[in-house]
Amino acid sequence: MYTPVAADVAKLRNTTGAGMMDCKKALTEAEGDFEKAIDILRKKGQKVAANRADRDSSEGAVIARVNQDNTLGAIISLNCETDFVAKNDAFVELAYELAEQAVAYSNKEEFLASDFHGQSVADKLIEQTGIIGEKIEIGAFESIQGAFLGAYIHAGNKIASITSLSAKVDGADEAAKSVSMQVAAMNPIALDETQVSQETIDKELEIERELLTKEGKPANIIDNILKGKMQRFYKDNTLVHQSFIKDAGISVADYVKSVNGDLKVTGFVRVALS
Repeated sequence: MYTPVAADVAKLRNTTGAGMMDCKKALTEAEGDFEKAIDILRKKGQKVAANRADRDSSEGAVIARVNQDNTLGAIISLNCETDFVAKNDAFVELAYELAEQAVAYSNKEEFLASDFHGQSVADKLIEQTGIIGEKIEIGAFESIQGAFLGAYIHAGNKIASITSLSAKVDGADEAAKSVSMQVAAMNPIALDETQVSQETIDKELEIERELLTKEGKPANIIDNILKGKMQRFYKDNTLVHQSFIKDAGISVADYVKSVNGDLKVTGFVRVALS
């Protein structure tokens, strides 16, 4: 029977990330054929993935990255089954590496099909499922582009956000990061009132109208009251109108203008583990 040498086991482990014993068994089964041993490990991952397909993968790491010139960005969540795995250094390192690659793609399907060290991202996730023994998958995928982007990852890797500003100016780096912190903390539903869906507006109006009617407000003044209610709703729930978390006396839009009079927030994305 073929007995793997330590150098080959170490090489296979470095290539695949699999455990030492799994690498030794794969090399033994492959009789020293390195490529065949890799296939054996991948097939093991496929089997484990099939067996765990119905498992809940609500834990994981959410990572945001932007490219070198701060014009393209992406957020991914690398999901797993347990918090123990989510906090593992190797798992988090993989999440960062995958997020770096995700920046180049505009949708999840292209990203999953892209080459990742000689195999597709999708195949890498299957391989990791076999290695770790838990369901591993890409949950959320969000991409964004703009004149200048800044990212923020909240401690613990459970929430991440990216903000787009209208221009690259002095102070844009700090401003984009600060507004991204705002997005992570306050979870706005839209950039401003023009981007709130009509469905959301109609639902809010319905709720407020019903409450005002129950309070006995006269029908002829309810519409005026609703205008004020909606202004408050936009202030609380749209990014540029929210009170800035670092200075509640100003709005996010005012903060950005304080950095540069012509600077504006043009977009954002946010991902959080549920």
